[in-house]
Amino acid sequence: MELIRKIGKEFAAEGKPYAGYYDDKETVLEEEADVPYLHFRSFDRQEWLQLTFSTRLGGVSKGYLSSLNLGWDRGEPRENVCENYRRYCVSIGSEAEKLVLSDQVHETMVEYVDEGYCAGTEIQKKLRGVDGMITDIPELLLATSYADCVPLFFCDPVQRIIASSHSGWKGTVAGIGAETVRKLQGMGCHPEDIRVLIGPSICQKCYEISEDVAKQFETAYEADEMKQILQKGRVTEEGEQKYQLDLWAANWYQLKRAGVQPEHIHLAGVCTCCNHELLFSHRASHGKRGNLNGFLRIRELKCQHGE
Repeated sequence: MELIRKIGKEFAAEGKPYAGYYDDKETVLEEEADVPYLHFRSFDRQEWLQLTFSTRLGGVSKGYLSSLNLGWDRGEPRENVCENYRRYCVSIGSEAEKLVLSDQVHETMVEYVDEGYCAGTEIQKKLRGVDGMITDIPELLLATSYADCVPLFFCDPVQRIIASSHSGWKGTVAGIGAETVRKLQGMGCHPEDIRVLIGPSICQKCYEISEDVAKQFETAYEADEMKQILQKGRVTEEGEQKYQLDLWAANWYQLKRAGVQPEHIHLAGVCTCCNHELLFSHRASHGKRGNLNGFLRIRELKCQHGE
């Protein structure tokens, strides 16, 4: 099996807005780890932080949840999910007690989090109705959940602040990416300093939507942007026109409009649906799936002896 198929290059070749900035080597699969994970070269270069993204591999889940389900509501015992989190955290050199877990609801609430939101030894989710988190506190492990929706990861290397947001089609239309940039500005960040990764998520070729969803994007984006974001797809037997939606392009345009420099908007270029044997995908599995998570933290860098 090809462990990971990177398709960002295919879309870049089609003249997408991110074409000149996409790096085919951006996403790396750490397959030799006890619990395999993805990491990203653009964020790896920031030694003060760590960004990783889970796969389906290395956990205790069974059946269609096999084997690293990180979703609390997918129909398996809670202790299995907790054990999956513990294993993953050990694999990336973090602690499950430092997790900050949120309950994504496809809206635009972005919350500042501190130690009071940590999951603790019982691994409790303490945030409800929140799709984005920001912190400047070292070692808090921001964990947001996905299974086709777009993960947006932010860092400001000047202020040393991080953020993680969940952007499905509803969140994208509502502007959660831009809202996260605004929240970062409220903490003293300048948009031109902010780096963003558009993480593993469903690609345009796999993401079919209905006309009513397409119309919502048409009201949120300019006509020239829509040429890249939306393509006409098939017509059903009932005569309904379907469309193919590029959430990567939609988020790219939104972040650029919010002031993030194009060269600072990085693309994982990995589709969850195309890679459904490695990554959970809602579309590929018709809803019978587990959850992936993105994990972002500020490292507490230790001074070298004598410094």
